[in-house]
Amino acid sequence: MKKINPIAFLPFLVFVAIGAMFVYGMWGKRVDKNISPLIGKPLPTITSFTIDNKEYAIKADGKPKIINFFASWCVPCRAEHKQLLQMSAEQGFDLIGVAYEDKPQNIANYLDELGNPYHIVLIDLHGAAGSTLGLSGVPETYVVGSDGIIKYKHKGEITPADAPKLIGMAK
Repeated sequence: MKKINPIAFLPFLVFVAIGAMFVYGMWGKRVDKNISPLIGKPLPTITSFTIDNKEYAIKADGKPKIINFFASWCVPCRAEHKQLLQMSAEQGFDLIGVAYEDKPQNIANYLDELGNPYHIVLIDLHGAAGSTLGLSGVPETYVVGSDGIIKYKHKGEITPADAPKLIGMAK
């Protein structure tokens, strides 16, 4: 009988190891998409210009905030807009819109068409405000408590099921 060389099994073992890593990557422990290193930390001051070209700073001022990053070119932003309009009717927090990497005229047209739910709209033309908060894409929403601490990050479209949770955290 011929003796089998153990090294002959090496390619098979490498294949099994790579397969196991693939399976773990696909179905293993998941990272929560809403986790941010800034949760539990003070809101950094974000200075930009409003849609009517006035300088404005988002900062801790004793009032809770919901800060929504959006863009006129963003399809999920358009889909969540109805929720934002409903949320804006609630009292007790400022709903701040930050137009991410978009032109002021495009944002003005977008808000004229769909309505303006925001207390204030900032233009983040080059993405500096988004970078400050660790934005990964639009839409993305941050809840800031009256103490100026970032409580929550919501990545993606705000659905009817999400809105009450965001409002509740802001109050």
